Amino acid sequence: MSEDFMFSCESVTAGHPDKMCDQISDAIVDRFLQHDPFARVVAECAVANGVLFVASWFASQHSPDIPEVARRVIDQIGYADKDFNAKDCAVMASLTPLPQDDAARIDESNLTDEEINQVPADHMANVFGYACDQTPGLIPLPLWLAHKLACRLATVHSQRQLAYLMPDGRTQVGVQYRSGRPYRIHSLTLVACQGGSAIRGLPGLRDDLWELVIAPAFIDEPIKPDNSTRIVVNPEGPRTAGGPSVHAGLTGRKTAIDTYGEYSRHAGAALSGKDPTRVDRIGVYAARHAAKNVVVAGLASECEVQLTYFIGQAEPASIQVNARGTGHVSAEEIRSLVQRHFDFRPAAIVRRFDLRRLPALHEGSFFRKLSAYGHVGRTDVDLPWERTDRAAMLR
Repeated sequence: MSEDFMFSCESVTAGHPDKMCDQISDAIVDRFLQHDPFARVVAECAVANGVLFVASWFASQHSPDIPEVARRVIDQIGYADKDFNAKDCAVMASLTPLPQDDAARIDESNLTDEEINQVPADHMANVFGYACDQTPGLIPLPLWLAHKLACRLATVHSQRQLAYLMPDGRTQVGVQYRSGRPYRIHSLTLVACQGGSAIRGLPGLRDDLWELVIAPAFIDEPIKPDNSTRIVVNPEGPRTAGGPSVHAGLTGRKTAIDTYGEYSRHAGAALSGKDPTRVDRIGVYAARHAAKNVVVAGLASECEVQLTYFIGQAEPASIQVNARGTGHVSAEEIRSLVQRHFDFRPAAIVRRFDLRRLPALHEGSFFRKLSAYGHVGRTDVDLPWERTDRAAMLR
């Protein structure tokens, strides 16, 4: 990548149909694990018009009411219009109980090192973790800002500050870089869906969103929009409908938004809807944990950690580190330190982050919190992989 460039990232609100599906999938995972921390579960959703389809495979001593979980998420997101709402939408569920195997109900917290080595990855995965020093969350600035705008848009809706807003919204932020560092805000784009009788014309909508969404999002930001920043609201004109009645949603279709906004590489597999035994989910968290600690330790301004897992093998077959030319020590030295201080075996990751018990510790809602506004870079949720507890050792 050139030293001078423009990069844009997008985010969506929790009411976007794809994100609704992610939230329902993770709410199902939460409900299983809250009552049975050793449950195995995969949940996927699709939504369009007034129909939600849920497919789930599980082995658990607990049997939650999955349609009720889905309706509660829809209601909490705020869909209440006649075209789509929690009460009237049809919820179709394909639920497949799997044989329960007591030997598979492993408590990683009690395993010896040798026993951890006997718990292999059961999926092939290439996963990536990334961190940079551009923002307090150590994620790229355009993604950080896109998430902030999307959160503000959702807050304005949920607090009824603008009665005409619907839950569905989208944001995009372009940032110009000079000498590899964020320099100015190139562009802001907001797409807001309106419903009800109090529809605003585009000029009024722009004024409302500037006052209640854009300006508050930039209060604490060192780089703000300037006179040359291109600000666009609903570029295709007024949107008087939104959500599943207009466009379909699917679990796992927003992996770039979930991770690094394509500023860094990310795996193609969905993160949401999977229990903590799935290495294609937890490996992403472990790689992010390592990358973030490398940056906080001052070893590099940017760091990408890549892990390759083979089915049937606990240790990653490959651990690669790329500092993108920002390292203060050699890339090989950083890789050696990462390999020495981080255990990337699946059972070790589950134990280090206590992933099985987090839903119960958070009153049945942990993984769902991640399914909108990013699985990484969060400062509003205490995520174990966001802690910088290994930085001193890396130094």
